Amino acid sequence: MKKRGGIGWLAALIILVLVVLIFRDRIHFDWSIFWSQLKHVNWKPVALAVALVYATYWMRAARWAVLVAPSKKIGMFSTVGSQFIGFTAVGLFGRLADLTRPYLIAKRVELSLSSQIAVYTIERMFDLGSAAIIFSSALAFTPKGLPHHEIFVKAGMYSLAGTLFLAVFALVVRASGGAVAAFCRSVLGHVSKGAAESISQKIVDFRDGLNALSSFKEFAIVLVISLVMWAGIGMAYMETLHGFVDTPELATISYSQTMLLMGASIGGSLLQLPIVGWFTQIGVTATAMRTFYGAPVESSTACGALLLGVLSLSILPAGFLFSQIERVSLKKVAEESGAAAEAETSGSVSH
Repeated sequence: MKKRGGIGWLAALIILVLVVLIFRDRIHFDWSIFWSQLKHVNWKPVALAVALVYATYWMRAARWAVLVAPSKKIGMFSTVGSQFIGFTAVGLFGRLADLTRPYLIAKRVELSLSSQIAVYTIERMFDLGSAAIIFSSALAFTPKGLPHHEIFVKAGMYSLAGTLFLAVFALVVRASGGAVAAFCRSVLGHVSKGAAESISQKIVDFRDGLNALSSFKEFAIVLVISLVMWAGIGMAYMETLHGFVDTPELATISYSQTMLLMGASIGGSLLQLPIVGWFTQIGVTATAMRTFYGAPVESSTACGALLLGVLSLSILPAGFLFSQIERVSLKKVAEESGAAAEAETSGSVSH
C-alpha cells in the first residue's frame, strides 16, 4: 500500500506539473471574475445539494444491509459510520483507499473480508447500472428545444446500449460465473498472469455478490434504493449549478442537461489520485461545462470547485467525526485495508 501510495503521489505531481506547463499560456483566466462568481452564489440550492449528498450515505448503508442479509442480519443504518469513513479516506488518499469500506464493515459485522469485497463489487455494479439507467433515460428523452439536442440523445442511446450489455453480462456471470472467470484467466494469462488472476477473481466476486441476492424482492429493493440514490446525486449536480445565479448557462440548467456533466464527472473520478485528484476533477467538470453549456471558463472553474466541495469534500467533517467516534485512524485503516485485500487475494489464488 505504501509503495502504491508513493507511486500515486509521484504520478500526481508529474501530472500537475505537466498541466501547468501546457496550459499556463493557452487560457486567459480572470481571477477577479472567478472570485466574483463564488461570492454571488445562492447558497440555498447548494445547501439542498449537500443535504442530498448526505442522504445518499444513509441509502448506501441501507443497501449494504440488504446485500449482506443472506449472510447476517444487521441494522439498516449500522454501517453509516463506515460509509462516511470509507469515502473520506478515498477523498484524502484517492482510489488506493477504495477498499476501506468493506474492510471496516467486515470488522464491524464480523464477517470475512472476502464476503464484504463481494458485496462491494455488486454494490459498484448496481451503482454503474443505476447511474446508466438514469443518465440514459434523461438524455434519450431530452426535449427537442434544448441546445445540442442530438448530442444528448445520442449519448443517451449509447448509454442505454451499454446498460443492456451490462445486464446481459450480469445474467451470464450469475449463471456461469466460474466458466467466465476461467475463460478470462486463460485468454488474459498470455498477456499478464497477474492481471488475468485479478480480473478472474473480480468476476468470481461479482458472481458471489449476485448470488447473495437470493430473491427477486431483495434485487428489487437494492435496485430501487440505487435508482433513488443516483437520482438524488443528479439533483445535487443540478442544484449546485443553479446556485450560480450570475451565469445563465448554469443557473437555468435542466436535469437532462446535467446528465452529461455527471457522466464526465464520474469518468474523471475513476482514477482519482491523492489530493491532486481534486484539481483534475475540477478541470474535468469545468471543461465539460464549457463544452456542453458554453459557460465562461471562470464560471465553469468556480462551479467545478464548488461541485467538488459539495459532492466529495462536504462529507469530510462527518468522516472525521465518525473516525473519532469509532477510534479509527484514516491513514492506518486505508493502508490496512489494502494490505488485507492483497493477502486475501493471494491466499485465494494460491488455494
